Amino acid sequence: MMISAQSDDPWVAVREALDRTADDGGTTRFWLRDDDAIAVTPALNRLGELSGSHSMPVLLAVIPAGATAPLAAWVAERTWVTPCQHGWAHTNHARPGERACELGGDRPDEVVLAELAEGRRALHDLFGSGSADTLVPPWNRIRPSVLPALPQAGYRTLSTFDRPTPGGVDGLKLLNCDLDLIDWRNGRRGRSIRDLCGRLVRAIDAARLHRGPIGLLAHHLAHDEAAWDFLEQFFDEVRPSPAVSFMAVAAADSTIRAD
Repeated sequence: MMISAQSDDPWVAVREALDRTADDGGTTRFWLRDDDAIAVTPALNRLGELSGSHSMPVLLAVIPAGATAPLAAWVAERTWVTPCQHGWAHTNHARPGERACELGGDRPDEVVLAELAEGRRALHDLFGSGSADTLVPPWNRIRPSVLPALPQAGYRTLSTFDRPTPGGVDGLKLLNCDLDLIDWRNGRRGRSIRDLCGRLVRAIDAARLHRGPIGLLAHHLAHDEAAWDFLEQFFDEVRPSPAVSFMAVAAADSTIRAD
């Protein structure tokens, strides 16, 4: 008899969702993005060891204005970690009363794009050609009017979180995260494993229909033990499934299209 999702073990429902994908002849693709990297810290080392031991590629969103040479050396020693650009300085330029935003706010598009260009140069100086042509906007927000200029500026992929991006941009892929490990509104703490497993089941079932990848969003500097516990259990639980693959950002295949 099939165990229902009401089991005391929240991972049972996850395994059942993966089985549904396998029964349909599909594969669930997971990828991992980690934000706000500047320097090598114990938390970053922990993330690197955990992901590396499970052969999970990491898209590391680096803040160019504060990034350090030791971080570049750390990345160079870890082939499974790919740096990308996380805005410029992670500075809020939103108008009063609006939600935090660096790539927009009360500044002209030209100023935003000039800062992004400076950030690209800074990352190239640190990482050379090893940095992905991916832009991760701070706070996952970017003013829509900035989007059309991104491909010409060298960006091939835009990565935000679980929100549609208005309009269509030729030459720009969209690779959004689906599952944020941190509950920012309730104490900046790791979500419970039961909560995350429930979200994971919904993401797996949705991905089974549109065949898209599922992105996990980590913030190593903000992780408490609940967040680390989920990541460790995630690898232990999903890795053995024949219906699971871990994906590098270069394998993204979703394109921004007009609504």
